[in-house]
Amino acid sequence: MKKHLFTSFIMVACLLCSCHSSSKQEDSNADNTPAEPNDVYSAYVDSTHNPEGFVLLTDVIPDAILEIRYYSTYNFAGTRIDGYLQPIALLTVEAANALKKVSDELKEQGYRLKIYDAYRPQQAVDHFVRWSKDPNDTLTKQYFYPMFEKPYLFDNGYIARRSGHTRGSTVDLTLFDMRTEKEVDMGGTFDWFGVESHPSHTATLTRQQLANRMLLRNTMVKHGFKPIETEWWHFTLKNEPYPDTYFNHPVYWNVQ
Repeated sequence: MKKHLFTSFIMVACLLCSCHSSSKQEDSNADNTPAEPNDVYSAYVDSTHNPEGFVLLTDVIPDAILEIRYYSTYNFAGTRIDGYLQPIALLTVEAANALKKVSDELKEQGYRLKIYDAYRPQQAVDHFVRWSKDPNDTLTKQYFYPMFEKPYLFDNGYIARRSGHTRGSTVDLTLFDMRTEKEVDMGGTFDWFGVESHPSHTATLTRQQLANRMLLRNTMVKHGFKPIETEWWHFTLKNEPYPDTYFNHPVYWNVQ
């Protein structure tokens, strides 16, 4: 499993850096029903002003490592995702402050946080939905969803019309070991569509890989985040400040 994923990582990195086909794994606990007319979408489009209630994560956690996958082409869609104007991470003030406590505790144990995604605008989620409905775009299938066809991804909630990320208090992350100067071995890669991404899928995990996943999970839970059972990297602040608001301002921060 580890050898297969490592090989896939190298191959997809090379392939996707040279390909820009047009076309996420959506939250596996997201609502897959069409958005109702009275759903709240905050259509923030004026990029000269920063969104109220949000912060630039690296202002709160300066040593966080960012690998914003949806700004790059190294993601399951194989292209930069709509709304990602900068390779940065935004979170609500409350989520960022809680994540700072996670960072502080793990730093004492020799780890830094590595962020794959944080706030995600609705326009990005819409991009994922369009991608999922294009049967001809299978550029990254062998690297992220080799066992499934696109209709399965949508029908089973991997991709949905709404996402917890869009409410601003959800983060996708892993750990970086400061002693080895490498990512911690979690036994699987970010955004892998399959049971191997389930936090406690012991069939393919070594004891150390499971312990690594549990270290991240337990520390996040301790500081107010809730996990999901399908993605080891995904956490949402329990007491999120905007539980019913799906924002649409871009991933952009204007440095004053």
